[in-house]
Amino acid sequence: MDRDNILLTPGPLTTTLRTKLAMLRDWGSWDTSFNELTARVRKSLLAIVHGEETHVVVPLQGSGTFSVEAAVATVVPRDGHVLVLDNGAYCKRAAKLTGMMGRRCTVVSFGDDEPVSPAALSEKLKEDASITHVLMIHCETGAGVLNPLQEVSEVCAAQGKGLIVDAMSSFAALPIDARRMKFDALVAASGKCLEGVPGMGFVFIRKAVLDSCAGNSQSLAMDLHDQYVYMEKTGQWRFTPPTHVVAALAEAIAQFEAEGGQPARLARYADNCVALVNGMAELGFRPFLDPSVQAPIIVTFHAPGDTKYDFRKFYEGARARGFVLYPGKLTQVETFRVGCIGAIGRNEMEQAVRAVGLTLKDLGIASGEPA
Repeated sequence: MDRDNILLTPGPLTTTLRTKLAMLRDWGSWDTSFNELTARVRKSLLAIVHGEETHVVVPLQGSGTFSVEAAVATVVPRDGHVLVLDNGAYCKRAAKLTGMMGRRCTVVSFGDDEPVSPAALSEKLKEDASITHVLMIHCETGAGVLNPLQEVSEVCAAQGKGLIVDAMSSFAALPIDARRMKFDALVAASGKCLEGVPGMGFVFIRKAVLDSCAGNSQSLAMDLHDQYVYMEKTGQWRFTPPTHVVAALAEAIAQFEAEGGQPARLARYADNCVALVNGMAELGFRPFLDPSVQAPIIVTFHAPGDTKYDFRKFYEGARARGFVLYPGKLTQVETFRVGCIGAIGRNEMEQAVRAVGLTLKDLGIASGEPA
């Protein structure tokens, strides 16, 4: 095979050759040119959410989860109380890290196949005045559900609660406009819908709460307020930056802007999703989610009901044909997931469906129809 495998996962993603080539240069972490690169990336990120007037953006080394943890520890006071809206595996991870940061945490649970409810949130906030912050996942990729960010932000604003948004799998693809919604922190990462490589997260923090974040974090490395102050003063990262990741992200953002920004990226991902779902339906596969709540980011499919189905063999068969699928995150039914994001289009999605069909034949499975 003369190309890398296509990654049909929620990140890392398939990247362009231009993005890969951007990592061939070595950068000095104190070098003026690298500081300028960091500044340019930060400016571009703010523009994507129209947050220039209301927010700052703070980059952080590590995976996206590092930045979610850092956001909670930086934005929420040590005596704060966080309400986590839970409809999937990544929500549960957010609740776990909140508790491990020493913050009081309450979880309101919903089904894996349904969005979180702004009305239920409103009632819970009225019941418990001690809640200071709400934490939600914009696109819960455990199943692929799109949660109602605008409506949740309106509930939080109306009741004077801080909002922390994990927008890991939605940022740069789904619309997020800081002029239309209020959030104290919003977290995303380099290796998702911007189609960079993994290794760097970033957090948008509302300017109005920035000063109150000083001293909240119990971590040196993950103190976003300290990272921000140092970066504003010196132009530098406090500790060794992921230089090649930043360079790749700068190149990926240039391609994002040339493509037409968020609306164009959403259109391509939505087309990928349609091609995938329609093609898989012809093979008998059924999505786990109702189309009304399906985000065009990653699709969860029911596993075939045929007793010859084994995910590991299914995975290896698709991989041998150049496509990397993703295991399911649900516990009540057997599933697998296929991502629609990355530097791919309809052509790759149709090739992936053909690879799945050929793999079913290899396994002696007549149809992807679930049990």
